[in-house]
Amino acid sequence: MQPVTIICVGRLKDAFFDEASAEYLKRLKAYAKMNTVEIKQAPLSEAPSQTEIDRALEAEGAEIIRKIPPNSTVIAMCIEGKQFSSEDFSRVFTEAALSGRAGVTFVIGGSCGLSERVKRMADIKMSMSKMTFPHRLARIMLLEQIYRAFKIASGEKYHK
Repeated sequence: MQPVTIICVGRLKDAFFDEASAEYLKRLKAYAKMNTVEIKQAPLSEAPSQTEIDRALEAEGAEIIRKIPPNSTVIAMCIEGKQFSSEDFSRVFTEAALSGRAGVTFVIGGSCGLSERVKRMADIKMSMSKMTFPHRLARIMLLEQIYRAFKIASGEKYHK
């Protein structure tokens, strides 16, 4: 079973996001060994300067890097990343497994994004859309797409 880690800055605060996450994690148990790691968002002032934001991103980035499993394919979720079709996304897991990597790790930043250091070390930069989504919703969307990817790879009905 392929290990899949999702490292997120921030927590799911609303019950409906928690329930959606729990549902997809339950479904994914048949396909992957899922692990979710939540990193505390660095505190920012009410109107942070760019310097303050950069420091917060670097602090979050250092913690993210410490939590990445060794020999994992790292995918940074960022708006400037590549957009994948569901079929192409499914192949990411297959290729990672065939390459001998120890799993796939997704990184979702906080409200200010991800540090440049995290983006540079990523094997893949991925964007779900050119639109901006709340990070809590992006996490649920990512879980759904991971589930869809495994269903596609298994040849099961779900993907249309």
